[in-house]
Amino acid sequence: MHFSVEQGSLKEALLVLRELPEFDPLLSGQYYRDRLSDHDSYIIVAKSKGKIVGCKIGYDRYKDGSFYSWLGGVIPSYRHLGIAKAMLVDQHEWAKRRGYDRIRFKTLNRHKAMLIFSIKNGFEIFNVKTKDELENNRIELIKYL
Repeated sequence: MHFSVEQGSLKEALLVLRELPEFDPLLSGQYYRDRLSDHDSYIIVAKSKGKIVGCKIGYDRYKDGSFYSWLGGVIPSYRHLGIAKAMLVDQHEWAKRRGYDRIRFKTLNRHKAMLIFSIKNGFEIFNVKTKDELENNRIELIKYL
């Protein structure tokens, strides 16, 4: 399958996030706009035959030289085709060009596919925040560029 990865808009990314079961329910568009305002940010979309099938949103959350990979994913019927990896590579290359020295993100213990994908792509777990149930533990990962 042919797909492209390019810089996109929040509006385009939200189209993808609405189709991801991991983000149900999705918050209001204003929430995402507010979170990104006054931050260096980068939004990527993946397209296949003109349809937006994936996205990745990140921003300079901590102002410490790291870039925070906040939200993203690939529509379920387009997974396992290399789209997530292509977006990851694009984001990391962009962040490195902008002077960031590492990528950080958080996920939940129940998102096993994300954990496996991240570890296979060079991320390391650096913190675990325990929550009410084991599946809700928040896992923080980091990758040095």
